[in-house]
Amino acid sequence: MRVLSLCSSSKANCTYIEHRGEAILVDIGCSYKALCEGLSLAGRSVERIKAVFITHEHSDHIKGLLTFSKKHNVPIFASEGTLSAITDKDKVSGGADLRLISEIADAPVDFGVNAFRTPHDSAESNGYTVTYNEGKIAVCTDLGHVTEEVRENLLGSKFVLLESNYDLSMMTRNIIYPEALKARIRSDVGHLSNGDSASFARELIKSGTTSIMLGHLSQENNTPDIAFGNMVSALRASGIELDRDYFLTVAKVTGDGRAVAI
Repeated sequence: MRVLSLCSSSKANCTYIEHRGEAILVDIGCSYKALCEGLSLAGRSVERIKAVFITHEHSDHIKGLLTFSKKHNVPIFASEGTLSAITDKDKVSGGADLRLISEIADAPVDFGVNAFRTPHDSAESNGYTVTYNEGKIAVCTDLGHVTEEVRENLLGSKFVLLESNYDLSMMTRNIIYPEALKARIRSDVGHLSNGDSASFARELIKSGTTSIMLGHLSQENNTPDIAFGNMVSALRASGIELDRDYFLTVAKVTGDGRAVAI
């Protein structure tokens, strides 16, 4: 199983997951050109993609969906609320093969994909887990808090791409963001802070997670070094040591139009 973060930030998100030559995408929040360039950097081709799974309709998760759906006839899975939002805004080709996540068992890949609800201020957002012979991996961003449904689906995953969106003190000092936006980000349907992410990481590692990638970092309210350092320090305080009990990476924080393979 191979996981590539092709782009990850508050402006563009796209994750490529491959097993035995068959691949899926979770979101296409970068341009189609950036998607192809990112895959090329990793020695992969867009032709390997057999299905697309959309978390929700915000632009940083679907920007490249319209062009992709015009060029490739592969099924696109999402919740009913997300599909309605995407089609209402003409963000997908009229001839696209749109499918509800209730049909997810019919995805044309040789591994299992499961959807679970996430608490975010969108129509009906989801995260995804992928199961294969050796275990389970998960992609979970854009959630204001960790619900029991999120917890039940992520615990036991070998690898988790987990949101670590903002540093609280950094956002507090941010004079550009209005207070209403800060409140929305901090809310139960906003985003996970570095501290929130570290708290949940303790549970993940104790359940068997060995590798965590921090993703969906805000360019204005976080940095990779701060997110990484906060996670390592918080886990060390609980007796959990980096490179002994778990491995940690941070998805490259890339803006719209540029993808980087990790």
